[in-house]
Amino acid sequence: MSRQKITVVGAGNVGAATAQIAAQRNLGDVVVVDIVKGLAEGKALDMAEMSGVYPFGGQVRGTTDWAATANSDVVIITSGVPRKPGMSRDDLLATNAKIVKSVTEQVVQYSPNAYIIVVCNPLDVMVDVAGQVSGFPKNRVMGMAGVLDSARFAYFVAQELNVSVGDVTGVLMGGHGDDMVPLPRYTSVAGIPLPELMEASVIQRLVDRARNGGIEIVNLLGYSAYYAPAAGAVRMAEAILQDKKAVLSCCAWCDAQYHVGGAYVGVPVILGKDGVEKVIELKLTAEEQQMLDASVGRVKALVAKVREMI
Repeated sequence: MSRQKITVVGAGNVGAATAQIAAQRNLGDVVVVDIVKGLAEGKALDMAEMSGVYPFGGQVRGTTDWAATANSDVVIITSGVPRKPGMSRDDLLATNAKIVKSVTEQVVQYSPNAYIIVVCNPLDVMVDVAGQVSGFPKNRVMGMAGVLDSARFAYFVAQELNVSVGDVTGVLMGGHGDDMVPLPRYTSVAGIPLPELMEASVIQRLVDRARNGGIEIVNLLGYSAYYAPAAGAVRMAEAILQDKKAVLSCCAWCDAQYHVGGAYVGVPVILGKDGVEKVIELKLTAEEQQMLDASVGRVKALVAKVREMI
């Protein structure tokens, strides 16, 4: 039986970290594709040689030739211009939309049955670009944001309470950015609701830090985060490839759900062999629904702007 195949588009920081984690998780053969000659090839060779230290089962290959990506099961799009200090995610709109459009056209040509996971910013809008250009069924196109946002929030909660981060689970919804919608009452530590463990003011402080988690790292490094985003993308790919039926927050198509009315937006979903198999609908308070509506409205406004460009 042939191994499953994962293509990572872009050999920059996020792409390289994604390929490494996917290889070490033994998800299958990994192909890294980039337009810069030698970049993907060199990083892939370095990763492959690492298997002599910590063995993994699949092959890792770098290339500039899209033909090498043919018949991929999952394609993770990390290519795009990263944020720099002083930039918002929206500043990347036009440039990254053109990149994602071009990449998606290649995916359609070489891997028409693949599942697409988008990582580049502004996330929700880039997922829409991939969805529109590919014409793939909505369950096969998604974005990695909620997994990252939830992971950041979980880490901050665990640090505050001095508990294992593995015991913290939470849900964040809405667009990936400053107007994301945290749901502390659906966040728990080993089943204990978060509001029973810390004051509302502390929760709000951690929520604010999670919302600004990306720019905090940009300001420290001078460029975007990559380890945690890469891990989030691989977690989603793993759920699909191994049919885990994992409940994760990610950017997925919603229509009647949450009264979204047709947009890719962050929501809790079940991920399995059929991609986004179900959007989980939580009962939101009036305030939470209002926050989500505002976040969705902003996403839709950006999507409308980008659709005029492409």
